[in-house]
Amino acid sequence: MENIMWVTNYTGRSDFDLVGLFSQSKHPTLLCVVIFVVFLMALSGNTILILLIHCDAHLHTPMYFFITQLSLMDMMYISVTVPKVLMDQVMGVNKISAPECGMQMFFYLTLGGSEFFLLAAMAYDRYVAICHPLRYPILMNHRVCLLLGSSSWILGSVDGFMLTPVTMTFPFCRSREIHHFFCEVPAVMKLSCSDTSLYETLMYLCCVLMLLIPVTVISSSYSFILFTIHRMNSAEGRKKAFATCSSHMMVVILFYGAAVYTYMLPTSYHTPEKDMIVSVFYTILTPVLNPLIYSLRNKDVTRALKKMLNVVSVLQEPIK
Repeated sequence: MENIMWVTNYTGRSDFDLVGLFSQSKHPTLLCVVIFVVFLMALSGNTILILLIHCDAHLHTPMYFFITQLSLMDMMYISVTVPKVLMDQVMGVNKISAPECGMQMFFYLTLGGSEFFLLAAMAYDRYVAICHPLRYPILMNHRVCLLLGSSSWILGSVDGFMLTPVTMTFPFCRSREIHHFFCEVPAVMKLSCSDTSLYETLMYLCCVLMLLIPVTVISSSYSFILFTIHRMNSAEGRKKAFATCSSHMMVVILFYGAAVYTYMLPTSYHTPEKDMIVSVFYTILTPVLNPLIYSLRNKDVTRALKKMLNVVSVLQEPIK
């Protein structure tokens, strides 16, 4: 009889309830407007950055190729979660079906994993540019850039293909309330009524590998870069190299810090409220900060932006 009841409870509902950001807020309407504005800023900022790089021939270099890939990932990343959050608040619903939950989980895992490896590729690019400038055109030719970029996407998708099917095939016979604003793996796993300790250990090891390889590449690259910058005779060269690398390091710290908290810290450090705040940071704020970091701290991008604005103003003059 108990088994029959369990099957009924398990198969009777296929939807999850997302107990998201707005349930924790005293001013949900204001929060909804803020998130919508941030979402538009992220889309417009990354779109402008991609267009600038595409239209300006001076920006057709490996570094900006990788920045284009990063902007594309950020646009997709924020689009995986935020539109659903905003629509649910406007429509007054908070449900997500199991297939939708699985798709959302797959895309955010794939995009997050891809960004890990892309940031490592960007660090390697800066290492070659600063430490081996004469060999840079050979070591970072178009074929190598395409290989590193596509490898980042492929390796990221491995994370999605590994974790999503296993997570979604666990039996969920407890409450269907996900204490999160999207289907993040740790939040979904808390609903399972089976023993997930082995899977959580395997997920931890997987995340360690996903982080360890890029972190090793990034830390090694920047160790050599700092040593090379220290030996530079030109103060202007040191300043330019440090400005370029510091922008990248800011992005790395923001993204990797949130990932380490979410997937590598023991559960005793986690609460639903903290998890949501950290997730807001790397799913909503990071995509809007990246184009600002790479544009405001980069003279080449600001020069290209001024050039584009001048062209637009010239084209608009006859219309007035």
